[in-house]
Amino acid sequence: MVIKVVTDSTSDIPAPLASELGVTSVPLYVQFGSESFRDRVDITENEFYTRLVTDPVHPTTAQPSPQDFATAYDSVADGAEGILSIHISEKMSGTINSAKQGARLMKRAVPVEVVDSKFTSMAQGLVVLAAAHLARTTKDLKSAAAAARGFVDDIHLLVLFDTLKYIARGGRIGRAKALLGSILNVKPLLSIKDGEFVPVGQVRSRVKGIDRLFELARDASNNIAELAVIHSTTPDEAQILANRIGEFLPADKIHIARFGPVLGVHGGPGVIAVAFRLKA
Repeated sequence: MVIKVVTDSTSDIPAPLASELGVTSVPLYVQFGSESFRDRVDITENEFYTRLVTDPVHPTTAQPSPQDFATAYDSVADGAEGILSIHISEKMSGTINSAKQGARLMKRAVPVEVVDSKFTSMAQGLVVLAAAHLARTTKDLKSAAAAARGFVDDIHLLVLFDTLKYIARGGRIGRAKALLGSILNVKPLLSIKDGEFVPVGQVRSRVKGIDRLFELARDASNNIAELAVIHSTTPDEAQILANRIGEFLPADKIHIARFGPVLGVHGGPGVIAVAFRLKA
């Protein structure tokens, strides 16, 4: 049985890696006023982050339409006996609902299983990658979906924000709202639990925050199956952190990814994170 894997652009999976594993990504939308852009299709990361800090209009985001998903599913249906569709936390976006509706609008009679990753960015992406590897050998769509949901339980994420003002503007702050009154020069550390952002702590400097990301990876290193360092606007910083982690984790288990425009609306510049999946 051939199972195709679909995700959305908030997974932040680097395009070459997605292509290698045959993963199809459905873009969300970024809107500056009346202008609408498909995430990473009509606007690049660099174009977005430049505009984010210079445009007086704060952007908003929108989920793909059901028809967007129906079109994507039909496009991968040739030769497929099932489609596994893995997406951003339902508590953060209506993307999953659109995916479920899209499955009902398909022209092709191919079954679709929609999975809530309960995360976003490469925390979601690592679930997708593990599922894509599994999809090459599994013979049953239902069991592949069950395995993907199991991968979710093995994901850990820690995000260092330069500021919370963007995530507060976007309304995605969840239980981390308690940090909004913090001293301005304190850097917040957040994770995701049960599908929404939660505060993990605060650090007095960016250097100490990055050290916390490193320590999280180091302390779990013996059990890590795959890891990603994700940044919004600091590639050199991300590479240095990845190199440090490479002292105890093989290079082929480490990915460097970038927060795309949709997540950039809520995170802003200067965000850096570590996500990893533990071995089963």
